[in-house]
Amino acid sequence: MVTVRESLYGQLSGRNSLRDIVENISAQVHRLYHLGSTKLSRSNLSRINEDKPYGLYEALFSKLLHRCQGRTPGHSFRFSNPLYSLDASTIDLCLSVFPWAEFRTTKGAIKLHVGLNHSGHLPEFVTITDGKVGDVTVGRTIDFPKGCIVVIDRGYNDYIWYNQLTKKGIFFVTRLKSNAKTRIVKRHPVLKNKGLTSDQTVEFTGTLTAKKCPIQLRRIGYRDSVTGKHYVFLTNNFKLAAKTIADIYKARWDVELLFKWIKQNLKIKSFIGTSKNAVMTQIWVALCMYLLLVFIKFQSKLKRSMQQILQLLQPNLFEKRDLLALLRGDPPVDQVGSTKQLALL
Repeated sequence: MVTVRESLYGQLSGRNSLRDIVENISAQVHRLYHLGSTKLSRSNLSRINEDKPYGLYEALFSKLLHRCQGRTPGHSFRFSNPLYSLDASTIDLCLSVFPWAEFRTTKGAIKLHVGLNHSGHLPEFVTITDGKVGDVTVGRTIDFPKGCIVVIDRGYNDYIWYNQLTKKGIFFVTRLKSNAKTRIVKRHPVLKNKGLTSDQTVEFTGTLTAKKCPIQLRRIGYRDSVTGKHYVFLTNNFKLAAKTIADIYKARWDVELLFKWIKQNLKIKSFIGTSKNAVMTQIWVALCMYLLLVFIKFQSKLKRSMQQILQLLQPNLFEKRDLLALLRGDPPVDQVGSTKQLALL
C-alpha cells in the first residue's frame, strides 16, 4: 500500500511536507525497485493522502496491536489484574488552516484519547475526536475487561460512571474532588512510615451524588515524601494494600510519557495535509509506527529503548541490513568480509 510505506517513511525520517517526502525518496530512486516501489509524484501522493479513507490505517493499527499483544511483558506490579491508564491529549491546529477542527473562537484542535495497557505500554484503546469532546464522554464508551484496574485523573470525575464500573466488576483508581461530601463508614490501619495518612471506607452524602453513586468506596490519604504534596485517592478496590493504590495512581504518569514521546519523536504536531482525512491519516500512521517500534523491541529482546531503536533506523532506512544485526550493533556484512580478507594477507 503505497501511502502506508511513504507515510511511515515520513514519520521515521521526520519529513515536513509531501514535497519533502517525494524529493527524499526520489533521491533513492535506484533502490525503489528492490523495495517494491515506483517513482512518486507530489500530486499522486497528495491525492491518495486526501482521498484514501483514514479508516484503513485505523484497521492497520488494530492488526498491529493484535500482533504486539501476544508478545508483551507483564506490568511491574505483583497483582495479576490488567492495568490501564486512561487519559487524553489535545493536538492544537490553526483554525484558519483547519476550519473543520473548531475548538474555540480562534483555536482549532483535535483530541487523542488513549487507554494505555501497562503490560508492554501498549495504547490498547485509542479514539480521536474533536477537541470539544470531554474526556469522560469517551471514557464511558470504552469496554474495559472485567477485573481490570483503570487509573484516571479528576478530569474523568463521573459518579454515575464509578457506579457502573463497579457493577461491571471493573476497578478504578482516581483522585477525590476536594469538595466531595462523604461520610466515614470505617477506618482502617495505615503504615505511616510509607507516607499513608488515612485508609477509610466512605459513602457519599451529597443529595445528588449519593443517588448517582449509592455504594461504599475506599478513600486513601497519601503524602509524597519527595514533594510533600498530599493526595486523596478514591477507589472501589478494597483488597490491594493502600500503598499499592498510591503507587498505581503514580503509574498513571506512563500515559503522559506516551503522549510526550509520540509528540517529540513522530509527526503529529505538523501535518502534510489540511483535510480532516489527511490529519486523521497522519495520526493513525504515527500510531502504527509506534506499534512497529514496540514490536521490534519485543522481538529483538534487546535492552534498547524506543528512542535508541528509532535513532538506529533513521539513517538506515534504505540500507539492506539484517534488522537484528543492526540493533545488536554488528558491523555490516561487507565490513566483516573486508576484515577477514585483511586477516589472511
